[in-house]
Amino acid sequence: MKFDVYCDESRPDLLCSKNPTAQYMVIGGLWLPTEDRMQLKADIHVLRDKHKMGGEFKWQKVSPSRIDFYCALMDLFMARGDRLRFRCITVEHEKVDLLRFHGDDQELGFYKFYYQMLHHWILDFNEYVVFCDFKSNRLGTRLSELQRCLMSANLTSDIVNVQATRSKESVLIQMADVLTGIAAARFNGSLKEGSAKWQLIRHLEQALGVEIQATFRSEQKFNVFDIDLSGGW
Repeated sequence: MKFDVYCDESRPDLLCSKNPTAQYMVIGGLWLPTEDRMQLKADIHVLRDKHKMGGEFKWQKVSPSRIDFYCALMDLFMARGDRLRFRCITVEHEKVDLLRFHGDDQELGFYKFYYQMLHHWILDFNEYVVFCDFKSNRLGTRLSELQRCLMSANLTSDIVNVQATRSKESVLIQMADVLTGIAAARFNGSLKEGSAKWQLIRHLEQALGVEIQATFRSEQKFNVFDIDLSGGW
C-alpha cells in the first residue's frame, strides 16, 4: 500500500538554545494512504471556503475569530478514523547532549530525531513518500541522507522520496503544523486557560477521549513518542 507523510516541527531552536523559552521540541507527521490525498485536500478547501479562511493556516494563527475553522479541521481529522493518523516525537531540551551523541551538530541531531519519528511507523511491504516542511539546512544532503537511513532500516519497504515542500503550498503540511503545535503547547504548558488555542486543544482532547500525553507505541490516531534519551521507549 502507498502512504504519504506530511511533516512539520515546533521549536527546533531548542536543541542549541542557551536561554530556552520552552522545554520540548516536537516533530510531527500526518500519515494517510496516498489514494486519500486528493479527497482530503478537497475537504479542507471546502472548510476554508465555508469559514472564509484565506491564506495559509497554522498553529500560530489560531485566534478567537478563526476558532470555528480550526475546530472543524480537528473534526475532519477525527472523522477519517485510522485512515488519517498523527504521530509526533517530543524531545526534552535539557536532556539533549549534542556534543556526546550528535557531534555538536544541531542540524544532525534534529534529523536523527526526525528519523525516530518516522522509522517506528514504517511497516513492511509498503511505499512511503515523506513531505517535510521546507527548512534551510547547512548541508543540502540532509533529506537524501534521511531517506537513505530509512531505506537501510526498512529493507522490505520502499521509501520512494523524502522531499522539502513549502507549507504555503500544501494544506496537508499546514494541517500537520496545527497538530504538531497542539502537542507542543500541551507538553510545554504554554496555554492560557480560555484562550482560542486552549479551546482548540480541549476540543480535540474531548474528541480523542483523553488528554494529550505520551502514548503507547500502538496508539494509532494521535501517537506521542516522548523519547527517553537515557534509553528505551
